[in-house]
Amino acid sequence: QVQLVESGGGRVQAGGSLRLSCAVSGGTFGRYAMGWFRQGTSKEREWVGYINWSGETIRYADSVKDRFTISRDNARNTAYLQMNSLKPEDTATYYCAANRFGDMVQTTAQVAYWGKGTVVTVSS
Repeated sequence: QVQLVESGGGRVQAGGSLRLSCAVSGGTFGRYAMGWFRQGTSKEREWVGYINWSGETIRYADSVKDRFTISRDNARNTAYLQMNSLKPEDTATYYCAANRFGDMVQTTAQVAYWGKGTVVTVSS
């Protein structure tokens, strides 16, 4: 059974930074494309970005480009989301997601496995 567990969420002031981690167990992490999504109150789940299985391809939503960085450590079965210059509008529950097939995670339809989420709150 594949499990994704996020950690690293919390409360931070605007302009601050947080680093989220997503530890994957029970599957073949090195073959998965890993993505991050977020969902604020009363909003749809929004795509944040993804990294392909090798780490050679990384894409970001325009709303986080140049502020967020996605990486992965295949030896540790873990993906990361480094968030800098945080804004109040970044407040959301952040979810990591895995796609067993293919090289990308850009839509919820491509997700085979979800984490349960970690809450990020950015105060002004």
